Amino acid sequence: MNPAYDLTYRLERLERGRAQRVLSVEQRLGGKGINVTRILCQLGSFVHATGFADHTFAAAAAAEFPADFVPALPRVRRTVVISESRDGTATGLWEPGAYVHEPHAVDRLLDRIAFLLPELRGVVVSGSLPGGVDDAVPAELARIAVAAGVPTVCDVDGPALKRAATIADIVLMPNQDELERLTGVVAETPQAVAAAARPLLKAGVRAVVATRGRAGMVAATASGAWSAWLPEPLAGNPTGAGDAAAAAVIRTLAATDEIDWPALLIDAVATSAAAVVMPVAGEIDLPLRDRLTPAVQVTALAREPRP
Repeated sequence: MNPAYDLTYRLERLERGRAQRVLSVEQRLGGKGINVTRILCQLGSFVHATGFADHTFAAAAAAEFPADFVPALPRVRRTVVISESRDGTATGLWEPGAYVHEPHAVDRLLDRIAFLLPELRGVVVSGSLPGGVDDAVPAELARIAVAAGVPTVCDVDGPALKRAATIADIVLMPNQDELERLTGVVAETPQAVAAAARPLLKAGVRAVVATRGRAGMVAATASGAWSAWLPEPLAGNPTGAGDAAAAAVIRTLAATDEIDWPALLIDAVATSAAAVVMPVAGEIDLPLRDRLTPAVQVTALAREPRP
């Protein structure tokens, strides 16, 4: 609901306080939902994107992939990544989203989702919110989708994540910091992450798939919890790695009702790593993903004993 123009500046090394020549510049449509859309397209899935935008962004998105945005933003923000070729460091600068003044913008978005639902096998509600959009909107979108029997992943933060966590049968995809803010629990180990997710599962959440950066991911469900990681994490641009994981997760959820959670986790870790090596968000190295999949290690997590 808060898309962006992604700008990537490449230089050898960023030196603060100095004017520097940029080696190359790339600009493309972006934002978390756009990244998920592109990666699903790479994986061969049919995807339809919607959300808020301005007329220019909406037309550009529709020219690239199936999209139908509500043109309710006065402008679309920019996100800037400064990528250093010397050591692979990436620095991100995120503009805030513009303010949505149109009084019926949310209703129009809900109508679009309701219209699409009969044809959908999965929904991802992803990213931040522009000004003027209530924190409850992602949860409402998820509630409508789940009520229609459509698997739904929610990758949001802050108050919006707290609202989403009240929706039964939803799959939450926080990173470790977001999970800690949601639960109030500092979870530094896979077992602690699974324990922090347990109250959410008891409240009705279908699964919590927590991304942990170079440490991999943890999936916690009512039937068990698992940790997956690469023995040798890859260096690169982590921007968009979580979006690649969300694409992998919804692709599996949309394909079958009987979920093999360890296999889902292995695929999500490999897909996420295949995004890290790409210079821009919203792309993965497909051959690398295939090579990494057998290398991902996964283990079942035993419940921590109660104190």
